[in-house]
Parts: sequence; structure tokens; C-alpha cells
Amino acid sequence: MDCDPVGLHLLIVAAGSGRRMGSERNKLLLPLEGRPLLAWTLEAALASRSIEWIGLVGQERDRQDIEAIVASLKAPKPVQWVQGGDSRQASVANGLTALPVRAEHVLIHDGARCLAEPELFDRCSRSLLSTGEALIAATPVVDTIKQVDGQQCIVHTPPRAALWAAQTPQGFPVEQLRQAHRRALDEGWEVTDDAALFERLGWPVRVLEASGANLKITTPLDLELAAALLRRR
Repeated sequence: MDCDPVGLHLLIVAAGSGRRMGSERNKLLLPLEGRPLLAWTLEAALASRSIEWIGLVGQERDRQDIEAIVASLKAPKPVQWVQGGDSRQASVANGLTALPVRAEHVLIHDGARCLAEPELFDRCSRSLLSTGEALIAATPVVDTIKQVDGQQCIVHTPPRAALWAAQTPQGFPVEQLRQAHRRALDEGWEVTDDAALFERLGWPVRVLEASGANLKITTPLDLELAAALLRRR
């Protein structure tokens, strides 16, 4: 049986808002089964055997609440606050700057994916360290996807067999990801995940199959589904 790797560094992006949730506060602070949503995310990361350091990237307005969550979990490993930026992309760039000097590989995880389990972090860590290549957790698409134009008319139906829904964690060699973010800043690229930067540069990114239960909390319906899944656990 393979031992889990140790020494991985993790950035949890927690600098979002609650706009699509219909909330005036950061959705990661909303209650989920009696605890803040972010507490579930952080607890799983802390339980991962492969992660030795966690950076929580957030906005100053939420710092007191987020640090209270960290304190309540009595974190057995370092958890460092990192000031977020004006976008997810800028927040990750700030997180890369805050990494300890010794960090060679990093996992990036969206705080809103609160159902990720410790084993998923460990699987991503093993893959990243064994191949040296970037990776993303993902799941095969089960719906038929339609591409539409500005008038909401269908223009293309891509083959479903080749489609995967991207999730997090996503893992990268630190220096390569820093290069990618510097290039994005120079070129004015705006992307929704870090893997897209590697794609633009022609660098390989593998997919690691994950559970469809690793959903991202975006709407009130997602929150209800997450609560149901947690009750089943």
C-alpha cells in the first residue's frame, strides 16, 4: 500500500461573495448543517495526510469571521491568512506570493467546494508528485451540452464523450504556475481557473476523476443538496 505524500501546500480561495446565493455576505460564511460552509472545506483539508500548510485567501471584511472558523477547528497544521485580490485570478496570484519558500508544488481549491473529502486531496497530491504534471479534479459530463449564440440559438453539440466538468483541487508545480500568472498579467488574460492558463501556454494538464458530489455551492439549491449529502455521510 502506497503511503500518502507529505509536504504539499494548499491554497483555499475564500474571497468570493454571496451574490448568486441572494446573500449580502460571503457565501462561505453561510450556515450548512449548523456550521459555516467554509468549516466543512477547511476540516477536510486539515484531515488530509498530504497537506502540511494551508493558505486561506480572503477579503479583509471577512477576515475576523474566517479566523474564528480556523480557531474553532484547532488546526493541527499551519493555516495562514492571505489577502485576496479583485478577482479569483488575482487572489490565486496573491496566494502564490504568500507560499513558503520551500513550496515546490501547490494545490488550489475553491472554498465553495465544501464536500471535497481528505482522500481527494491525497489522490491529487500523489498524482502531482508522481507525474510532475499539472492536474485537475474533474468528472465526466453526463448531460448533452449545447453551444448557443447571442440569440440563444443552438450552433453546436460537442461530443459528450470528450467533455469533463472541471472541479478543484487543481495541482501545479509552483514555479510553472507563477510563470503562467505573470504571463496572464502581461497579456491581459482573464480565466476562470488556473488550468486555463496552462492550456493557453500549451502546457499539459491531466484530469483526475472525482465524484460528482464534489459540487460547488453557488445557488440556494446547491446549499440544500450539500446539506442532504452531508446528512447521508
